[in-house]
Amino acid sequence: MIRKTRLFTPGPTPLLPAAQFAMAAADIHHRTPEFRALFSRVLSQLKDFVGTKNDVLVLSSGGTGAMEAAVSNLTSPGDRVLVLTAGKFGERWSALTKAFGCHVDVIEKPYGQTFSLDEVKAALKLETRAVFVQATESSTGVRHDVEGIAKLLKDAKSEALLIVDAITGLGTTHLDMDGWGIDVLIGGSQKAVMISPGLSYIALSQRAWDRMESTYNPRYYFDLRKERKNAAKGESAYTPPVALIAALGASLDYIASQADGNLAEGRKKLVDNAETCAAMTRAAATAMGLKLFAPAGYEAAAATAILPPEGTDSGVIVKGLKSKFAAIVTDGQGEMKGHLFRIAHIGFFDYLDTIAIIGALEQVAIAAKLPLPGFAFGNGLIAAQKVFAERTK
Repeated sequence: MIRKTRLFTPGPTPLLPAAQFAMAAADIHHRTPEFRALFSRVLSQLKDFVGTKNDVLVLSSGGTGAMEAAVSNLTSPGDRVLVLTAGKFGERWSALTKAFGCHVDVIEKPYGQTFSLDEVKAALKLETRAVFVQATESSTGVRHDVEGIAKLLKDAKSEALLIVDAITGLGTTHLDMDGWGIDVLIGGSQKAVMISPGLSYIALSQRAWDRMESTYNPRYYFDLRKERKNAAKGESAYTPPVALIAALGASLDYIASQADGNLAEGRKKLVDNAETCAAMTRAAATAMGLKLFAPAGYEAAAATAILPPEGTDSGVIVKGLKSKFAAIVTDGQGEMKGHLFRIAHIGFFDYLDTIAIIGALEQVAIAAKLPLPGFAFGNGLIAAQKVFAERTK
């Protein structure tokens, strides 16, 4: 049998062919009318993709660059901030805010869990200037209650900005930035928009722009005021990755094409697709006798985190899928390495991809003689088929 490499990772995700073609053809200079027209169109499309009337900026960096920009532009040394963390990327918010001299309060939950709104309310102080959280924690496959946190801040009449890392959340989770009152929402190119790593995008509310006028942490390359000024002219402050921006435009066009040219509706379809693939995968894993890592009701659609059978290193499954089928899934991160594996559903995945990885997982389970009493070929596939039929009828 030939082996065709397939990514089932939560980033980088599989590349959209149309975006690859756009990258190959992107030989325009960035200080020309042609590029300004492209960039202005992409910035406008990003508003529809994010689902906001606020300005959305594009940065030449991975998602962590946009996270750093949010901290450096919106805090000052000594500011009290609240970080909500329950995984590898929540820990990144802690590290970033401390690096910029903030006084950091932390609600830290074990990997695989989330925090209650009562815990957030108890930790919120009058002087809290910002709250940092993930929409989904891709290291654990857990979705956090961003809507509930936003409502809590609004009801408390808090001055704290709500800053959300939605790098894996955008395109897999229904988010309402303007309606809920999110002040900063961050995305990344190697996720739901199906292009290569190297771009991040960040949407900011008027409250965030107003706050920026009084903060004084150092910033230069990631000075968002500078980027906003240039974006109004269809330019970036510094040399942008032209090919990636062309690819992003092609990807956003593709998403819009899934809903007759309506990008906002295309985004909803993209989220619904991720949720269906995730539900199929969860049902399959459970039917095989495997356990899910995320608590019920808080499972992320970006990726499903699955526990291996007791006494089995998850690396056995990760390596088995790669060696037998060239299917790339991810092991656990940080303290969870060897204790779980993650199958992604973000971006350019569909029904057939999901059926394929479930079938491959069944093959690996048999070949590796995983201790799954009662499991037989077809258990997972039948469960997934039933979910798909129910959700798409």
